[in-house]
Amino acid sequence: MELAKYIDHTFLKPNGSPADIAKLCREAKKYGFASVCVHPCEVARCAKLLKGTNVEVCTVIGFPLGQNTPETILFEAINSQEDGATELDFVINVAQTKVACAKGPESKEAQMQLASWKTINQTIKESNSQTLTKLILECCYLTKEEKIYACKMAKSAGFDFVKTSTGFGTGGATVEDVKLMRKMVGKKMGVKAAGGIRTKSDALAMIKAGATRLGCSAGVAIVK
Repeated sequence: MELAKYIDHTFLKPNGSPADIAKLCREAKKYGFASVCVHPCEVARCAKLLKGTNVEVCTVIGFPLGQNTPETILFEAINSQEDGATELDFVINVAQTKVACAKGPESKEAQMQLASWKTINQTIKESNSQTLTKLILECCYLTKEEKIYACKMAKSAGFDFVKTSTGFGTGGATVEDVKLMRKMVGKKMGVKAAGGIRTKSDALAMIKAGATRLGCSAGVAIVK
Protein backbone atom coordinates (compact mmCIF):
# COMPACT_ATOMS: atom_id res chain seq x y z
CA MET A 1 0.00 0.00 0.00
CA GLU A 2 2.94 2.31 0.67
CA LEU A 3 4.22 1.74 -2.88
CA ALA A 4 0.75 2.30 -4.34
CA LYS A 5 0.77 5.89 -3.07
CA TYR A 6 3.60 6.65 -5.49
CA ILE A 7 1.70 5.45 -8.54
CA ASP A 8 -0.37 7.34 -11.10
CA HIS A 9 -2.46 4.43 -12.44
CA THR A 10 -2.31 5.16 -16.16
CA PHE A 11 -4.43 4.39 -19.20
CA LEU A 12 -3.38 6.41 -22.25
CA LYS A 13 -4.02 3.92 -25.05
CA PRO A 14 -5.84 5.36 -28.06
CA ASN A 15 -8.42 2.57 -28.14
CA GLY A 16 -9.77 2.51 -24.60
CA SER A 17 -13.44 1.89 -23.85
CA PRO A 18 -15.67 3.20 -21.04
CA ALA A 19 -15.28 -0.24 -19.47
CA ASP A 20 -11.48 0.16 -19.44
CA ILE A 21 -11.77 3.50 -17.65
CA ALA A 22 -14.25 2.11 -15.13
CA LYS A 23 -11.85 -0.76 -14.42
CA LEU A 24 -8.97 1.69 -14.02
CA CYS A 25 -10.92 3.64 -11.41
CA ARG A 26 -12.01 0.50 -9.54
CA GLU A 27 -8.40 -0.66 -9.35
CA ALA A 28 -7.23 2.78 -8.21
CA LYS A 29 -9.73 2.72 -5.35
CA LYS A 30 -8.96 -0.89 -4.44
CA TYR A 31 -5.18 -0.50 -4.27
CA GLY A 32 -5.01 3.12 -3.11
CA PHE A 33 -3.10 4.61 -6.04
CA ALA A 34 -2.24 8.32 -5.94
CA SER A 35 -4.23 9.06 -9.07
CA VAL A 36 -5.58 7.77 -12.34
CA CYS A 37 -3.94 9.33 -15.40
CA VAL A 38 -6.13 9.50 -18.50
CA HIS A 39 -6.73 11.51 -21.65
CA PRO A 40 -8.66 14.78 -21.20
CA CYS A 41 -11.82 13.32 -22.75
CA GLU A 42 -12.03 10.82 -19.85
CA VAL A 43 -11.51 13.30 -17.00
CA ALA A 44 -15.19 13.98 -16.30
CA ARG A 45 -15.98 10.24 -16.25
CA CYS A 46 -13.12 9.56 -13.81
CA ALA A 47 -14.04 12.50 -11.58
CA LYS A 48 -17.56 11.08 -11.26
CA LEU A 49 -16.36 7.53 -10.59
CA LEU A 50 -13.79 8.64 -8.01
CA LYS A 51 -15.90 11.24 -6.20
CA GLY A 52 -15.55 10.90 -2.43
CA THR A 53 -12.27 8.93 -2.62
CA ASN A 54 -8.66 9.96 -2.04
CA VAL A 55 -7.69 9.10 -5.62
CA GLU A 56 -6.84 12.18 -7.71
CA VAL A 57 -7.67 12.63 -11.39
CA CYS A 58 -4.61 13.36 -13.52
CA THR A 59 -4.63 14.16 -17.21
CA VAL A 60 -2.11 14.94 -19.94
CA ILE A 61 -1.97 18.26 -21.79
CA GLY A 62 -0.51 18.73 -25.27
CA PHE A 63 -0.01 14.99 -25.38
CA PRO A 64 2.08 13.32 -26.67
CA LEU A 65 4.17 15.74 -28.77
CA GLY A 66 3.89 19.10 -27.00
CA GLN A 67 3.74 20.96 -30.31
CA ASN A 68 0.63 22.99 -29.48
CA THR A 69 0.46 26.76 -29.17
CA PRO A 70 0.46 28.21 -25.63
CA GLU A 71 -3.15 29.34 -26.13
CA THR A 72 -4.24 25.80 -27.04
CA ILE A 73 -2.35 24.33 -24.09
CA LEU A 74 -3.95 26.75 -21.67
CA PHE A 75 -7.46 26.13 -23.00
CA GLU A 76 -7.00 22.36 -22.73
CA ALA A 77 -5.68 22.70 -19.18
CA ILE A 78 -8.52 24.93 -17.97
CA ASN A 79 -11.10 22.70 -19.66
CA SER A 80 -9.61 19.67 -17.88
CA GLN A 81 -9.68 21.52 -14.57
CA GLU A 82 -13.33 22.34 -15.07
CA ASP A 83 -14.05 18.67 -15.81
CA GLY A 84 -12.45 17.65 -12.51
CA ALA A 85 -8.72 17.13 -13.11
CA THR A 86 -6.60 17.94 -10.06
CA GLU A 87 -3.23 17.05 -11.62
CA LEU A 88 -2.04 18.21 -15.05
CA ASP A 89 0.93 16.69 -16.89
CA PHE A 90 2.08 19.08 -19.65
CA VAL A 91 4.33 17.95 -22.50
CA ILE A 92 7.25 20.24 -23.26
CA ASN A 93 7.95 21.33 -26.84
CA VAL A 94 11.19 19.44 -27.49
CA ALA A 95 12.14 21.38 -30.63
CA GLN A 96 11.61 24.71 -28.88
CA THR A 97 13.62 23.48 -25.89
CA LYS A 98 16.57 22.49 -28.04
CA VAL A 99 16.70 25.92 -29.70
CA ALA A 100 16.35 27.77 -26.38
CA CYS A 101 19.06 25.69 -24.72
CA ALA A 102 21.46 26.17 -27.64
CA LYS A 103 21.00 29.95 -27.60
CA GLY A 104 21.25 30.22 -23.81
CA PRO A 105 18.91 31.14 -20.94
CA GLU A 106 19.19 34.86 -21.61
CA SER A 107 18.21 34.54 -25.26
CA LYS A 108 14.89 35.75 -26.66
CA GLU A 109 13.88 32.15 -27.40
CA ALA A 110 14.54 30.95 -23.84
CA GLN A 111 12.82 33.94 -22.27
CA MET A 112 9.75 33.46 -24.47
CA GLN A 113 9.53 29.78 -23.55
CA LEU A 114 9.85 30.54 -19.84
CA ALA A 115 7.27 33.35 -20.04
CA SER A 116 4.75 31.07 -21.79
CA TRP A 117 5.05 28.32 -19.18
CA LYS A 118 4.95 30.84 -16.32
CA THR A 119 1.73 32.31 -17.68
CA ILE A 120 0.14 28.89 -18.14
CA ASN A 121 1.18 27.68 -14.70
CA GLN A 122 0.13 30.87 -12.92
CA THR A 123 -3.26 30.88 -14.63
CA ILE A 124 -3.87 27.28 -13.57
CA LYS A 125 -2.84 28.01 -9.99
CA GLU A 126 -5.07 31.09 -9.85
CA SER A 127 -7.99 28.95 -10.98
CA ASN A 128 -7.25 26.34 -8.30
CA SER A 129 -4.16 26.60 -6.12
CA GLN A 130 -4.42 22.91 -5.21
CA THR A 131 -3.89 21.73 -8.79
CA LEU A 132 -0.56 19.93 -9.20
CA THR A 133 1.34 20.77 -12.38
CA LYS A 134 3.99 18.54 -13.95
CA LEU A 135 6.19 19.21 -16.97
CA ILE A 136 7.09 16.20 -19.13
CA LEU A 137 10.59 16.66 -20.55
CA GLU A 138 10.63 13.61 -22.88
CA CYS A 139 14.22 12.89 -21.88
CA CYS A 140 14.87 10.35 -24.66
CA TYR A 141 15.12 13.25 -27.12
CA LEU A 142 17.27 15.57 -24.99
CA THR A 143 20.99 15.81 -24.30
CA LYS A 144 22.19 16.10 -20.72
CA GLU A 145 22.63 19.85 -21.18
CA GLU A 146 19.07 20.16 -22.52
CA LYS A 147 17.67 18.14 -19.61
CA ILE A 148 19.42 20.45 -17.16
CA TYR A 149 18.08 23.51 -18.98
CA ALA A 150 14.54 22.10 -19.01
CA CYS A 151 14.62 21.27 -15.29
CA LYS A 152 15.78 24.78 -14.42
CA MET A 153 13.12 26.27 -16.68
CA ALA A 154 10.38 24.13 -15.09
CA LYS A 155 11.51 25.21 -11.63
CA SER A 156 11.56 28.90 -12.63
CA ALA A 157 8.09 28.57 -14.16
CA GLY A 158 6.71 27.25 -10.87
CA PHE A 159 5.88 23.67 -11.77
CA ASP A 160 5.35 21.20 -8.92
CA PHE A 161 6.99 18.28 -10.75
CA VAL A 162 9.25 17.41 -13.63
CA LYS A 163 8.47 14.15 -15.41
CA THR A 164 10.76 11.96 -17.49
CA SER A 165 8.62 10.76 -20.37
CA THR A 166 5.28 10.44 -22.11
CA GLY A 167 5.76 6.72 -22.70
CA PHE A 168 5.20 7.41 -26.39
CA GLY A 169 8.78 8.46 -27.26
CA THR A 170 11.75 6.29 -28.18
CA GLY A 171 12.58 5.64 -24.52
CA GLY A 172 11.08 5.80 -21.05
CA ALA A 173 12.34 6.54 -17.57
CA THR A 174 15.93 5.74 -16.59
CA VAL A 175 17.58 5.80 -13.19
CA GLU A 176 20.23 8.17 -14.55
CA ASP A 177 17.64 10.70 -15.73
CA VAL A 178 15.75 10.57 -12.43
CA LYS A 179 18.98 11.18 -10.50
CA LEU A 180 19.87 14.13 -12.74
CA MET A 181 16.41 15.64 -12.49
CA ARG A 182 16.36 15.30 -8.71
CA LYS A 183 19.76 17.00 -8.51
CA MET A 184 18.60 19.87 -10.72
CA VAL A 185 15.25 20.62 -9.07
CA GLY A 186 16.28 20.08 -5.46
CA LYS A 187 14.26 18.59 -2.63
CA LYS A 188 11.08 20.67 -2.81
CA MET A 189 9.93 19.78 -6.33
CA GLY A 190 8.56 16.38 -7.28
CA VAL A 191 10.11 14.07 -9.85
CA LYS A 192 7.82 11.71 -11.75
CA ALA A 193 9.33 8.71 -13.52
CA ALA A 194 7.19 7.32 -16.34
CA GLY A 195 7.61 4.97 -19.26
CA GLY A 196 8.72 1.35 -19.05
CA ILE A 197 8.18 0.84 -15.31
CA ARG A 198 6.68 -2.64 -15.22
CA THR A 199 7.98 -4.43 -12.12
CA LYS A 200 8.33 -3.79 -8.41
CA SER A 201 12.13 -3.70 -8.79
CA ASP A 202 11.78 -1.06 -11.55
CA ALA A 203 9.57 1.03 -9.27
CA LEU A 204 11.85 0.77 -6.25
CA ALA A 205 14.91 1.68 -8.35
CA MET A 206 13.20 4.88 -9.52
CA ILE A 207 12.17 5.81 -5.98
CA LYS A 208 15.69 5.18 -4.71
CA ALA A 209 17.02 7.46 -7.48
CA GLY A 210 14.76 10.29 -6.31
CA ALA A 211 11.32 9.81 -7.88
CA THR A 212 8.35 10.83 -5.76
CA ARG A 213 5.73 9.71 -8.27
CA LEU A 214 5.59 6.91 -10.84
CA GLY A 215 3.50 6.82 -14.00
CA CYS A 216 2.59 3.17 -14.60
CA SER A 217 0.09 1.24 -16.70
CA ALA A 218 1.26 -1.89 -14.83
CA GLY A 219 0.43 -0.53 -11.39
CA VAL A 220 -1.63 -3.51 -10.28
CA ALA A 221 1.09 -5.99 -11.24
CA ILE A 222 3.68 -3.88 -9.44
CA VAL A 223 1.85 -3.73 -6.11
CA LYS A 224 0.72 -7.36 -6.27
